[in-house]
Amino acid sequence: MLFTDFGTADIYVGQVKSVLHRLAPHASVIDLAHDLQAFNIRAAAHLLDALKDSFQEGSVFLCVIDPGVGGTRRPIVMHAAGRHFVGPDNGLLSVVAARAAEKRFWSIVWRPVGLSDSFHGRDLFAPIAAQIAAGTLTPGQLQTLAALANDFGADDLEQIIYIDHYGNACTGIRADHANAEKILHAKGRRIDRARVFGDVSRGSMLWYVNSHGLVEIAMNCGNAAGALGLQIGDPVSWAG
Repeated sequence: MLFTDFGTADIYVGQVKSVLHRLAPHASVIDLAHDLQAFNIRAAAHLLDALKDSFQEGSVFLCVIDPGVGGTRRPIVMHAAGRHFVGPDNGLLSVVAARAAEKRFWSIVWRPVGLSDSFHGRDLFAPIAAQIAAGTLTPGQLQTLAALANDFGADDLEQIIYIDHYGNACTGIRADHANAEKILHAKGRRIDRARVFGDVSRGSMLWYVNSHGLVEIAMNCGNAAGALGLQIGDPVSWAG
């Protein structure tokens, strides 16, 4: 599973896939997301946790939102919720870790010949992810860690974390922490709950629990984010 802010119009995703194909030719590679907001680690961390359960245990997630590439942040492997995650220790994997009953962490100590300073997604994370998927990873490539260096914690994030092309604005609030009787506030607008889009009139705003278990703001047959001027990182809050 590829989860990045690389975008699909640039050259980076193809280069990562070439490494995966070379080292794990029989593995299925799924593009989970490449249009995540660039550099927004916290929002991506909450979205990753919401999406992980769509994939079977044993899956390997290659996760790269890495503005500190080439710096002091550690490259790591994490096993949590029955799945492997490969990426930077910058908080990106920490929400999954904080909510998992059992987790283990390793620092990636192996370095390939010709490691670039600025593209660890291709040169470091992709080879490790591929070897985990193929079962060819050797013990000397990893070193056990006691904990993550950067941890956002398990709490929900009362912010917009993702906006799709329809203009639906997903928050970091889990369904278990939502109340159908509550009103959601965003950009000064009071938004009532509905089960699905068609339960409100055309052009009306609603909040609902989306298909991956998060509270989302939408407009029936319209663009909620555009109408409200919502951007990723904008706060939301409950009232009533």
